[in-house]
Amino acid sequence: MLSRLFTRRRPEPIQAELPEGRRIYAIGDIHGRLDLLEQLLVLIEQDDAARGRARTGIIFLGDLVDRGPDSAGVVERVRRLCAERPDTRCLSGNHEEIFLGAHEGNGELVRLLLRAGGFETLLSYGLGADEIEQANIAELAEMIERAVPAEHVAFLRSLDDYLVEGDYLFVHAGIRPGVAVEQQSPRDLRWIRQPFLDFAGNHGKLVVHGHTITDDVVQRDNRIGIDTGAYRTGRLTALGLEGRDRWFLDTAVDRPEAID
Repeated sequence: MLSRLFTRRRPEPIQAELPEGRRIYAIGDIHGRLDLLEQLLVLIEQDDAARGRARTGIIFLGDLVDRGPDSAGVVERVRRLCAERPDTRCLSGNHEEIFLGAHEGNGELVRLLLRAGGFETLLSYGLGADEIEQANIAELAEMIERAVPAEHVAFLRSLDDYLVEGDYLFVHAGIRPGVAVEQQSPRDLRWIRQPFLDFAGNHGKLVVHGHTITDDVVQRDNRIGIDTGAYRTGRLTALGLEGRDRWFLDTAVDRPEAID
């Protein structure tokens, strides 16, 4: 009886930390809100300066595109930031996967793109509303291929599936519990919700993710979710990490707030 009780105990939470002198800002799903991204980057710059010197990196958790009004502008801003600021990296989200598939001419993904907020994305790349609505799927695939700059396609194809920093694992959506990081499928990393969200066990790393919209930052013993629905709420969130400290910045709250 006692042995059964002990096996049912919740695993100890991960006491995650970054190496000394390292600071990370992880940014949640942007979804075409270039205006919010610019605001958040200013907050990050101010916060970083106030905290003193460190090796500071920025990690975008994916879903740069769709739903918001300026996906093209977001992709260009992040692409340039990654090129100009070497310690800036970006993960691929499920919306990047859809967008690239549509660009490659996959008819099913063209249809899915339109259902997933891609109409606004195509407008941001210069296509007209009437021509999008009047085109058939094959025509629309050709229009997408012509409209999206080659450098944007190359950048989106180069994005990482996951990143590890210290005791933190950064992914877009989550991971499949019980599967080693190196063996995770890209589809799970970009799309999973369950059983990841309800899993209470220890993943070996503290997982930082976006993908699932919540009203506020969600902190569990084994994960931190920072998709606060920027495209519809106006709240784009960044999680700050240094040593064992964690805090967040967002476009609705203009000062850092510690997470207990």
